[in-house]
Amino acid sequence: MSALEDTFATFISRQTGASDATVVSFDKLSGGAIQDNFGLTLDLDGGNRPGRHEFVVRQDAPSGVAESLSRPQEFRVLQAAFGAGVTTPEPLWLCEDTAVTGQVFYVMSRAAGSASPRKLVKSEFTDEQRRALVRRFGAELARLHSVRPPDDSLNFLAKPNPDNPALSRVALYRRYLEEIGEPHPVLEWALNWLEDNAPEPGPTVLCHCDFRTGNYMVSGDRLTAILDWEFAAWSDPCEDLGWLCSRSWRFGADEREVGGIGDKQDLLDGYREVTGISISPAIVNYWEVMALVRWAAIALQQARRHMSGEQRSLELALTGRMVAQMEYDLLNQIQELEDGNDQST
Repeated sequence: MSALEDTFATFISRQTGASDATVVSFDKLSGGAIQDNFGLTLDLDGGNRPGRHEFVVRQDAPSGVAESLSRPQEFRVLQAAFGAGVTTPEPLWLCEDTAVTGQVFYVMSRAAGSASPRKLVKSEFTDEQRRALVRRFGAELARLHSVRPPDDSLNFLAKPNPDNPALSRVALYRRYLEEIGEPHPVLEWALNWLEDNAPEPGPTVLCHCDFRTGNYMVSGDRLTAILDWEFAAWSDPCEDLGWLCSRSWRFGADEREVGGIGDKQDLLDGYREVTGISISPAIVNYWEVMALVRWAAIALQQARRHMSGEQRSLELALTGRMVAQMEYDLLNQIQELEDGNDQST
């Protein structure tokens, strides 16, 4: 840690042209199961950023998962989102020279507030504060979804399937399960259901693909930053909306559909206010099922990182143990949707 502290301080000093950089604080931040995040506060003398500044350095972990972008790719996605007016940390400098620390990393500004899911879900927000925050989520996603292909700065993102992004996702997750090589009949059944019930696709847009409680920061009742862009992709807008509403991200507050914070209709209203587009809750429900399957597949990949010896980690091992809960949620949610369809007919 001491060597990293000095290395990062020297790197930032050079980027800013500072004559001196004094480390005020340096620590490894909590979270970041896939990448390593470090908080660094510096007093900079001279250069183009004199004074005290708080930074976050995001660096490759010893191992990763198949779906994750590289740090240079994530940095460019962050630049695109920041440029579209999304509330993100400001992306500052990218270092692709592995001789510096042994890993690729980038530096961004540090936002105030907390990203702790348990703390946010248990916050004593008023009903009006909850509505305002959830509507803000919708507005943020709307701004992000204004970024559409083609975009030369994002040419590393896989070309979208213009016919049906949902079916493209189903095929991808089938491949993930094949690579894992374990029997998971509930996930296979859910993929069959998703294939049979795929909705008409929406426009292809830049999606965060991991916007959820735990990946945004709130100070008081104010959203201060959306974090962790490593899963960004071209996809259907409803993928982001469904992921945020997934049962996995309510953290015990199941009655609040949007990340354990508030109501789905407020999310969709906030989205409509920016885009003028009304999203059907039924399509979001479909993408909630997709979210459970995807998260289960990622959790299995995380467990394999531990079990293979690539990166021994209790957190990764425990993530793999969560798959049974996701399978249980899939059984219940698909049954609820099927019962609802039966009643509507």
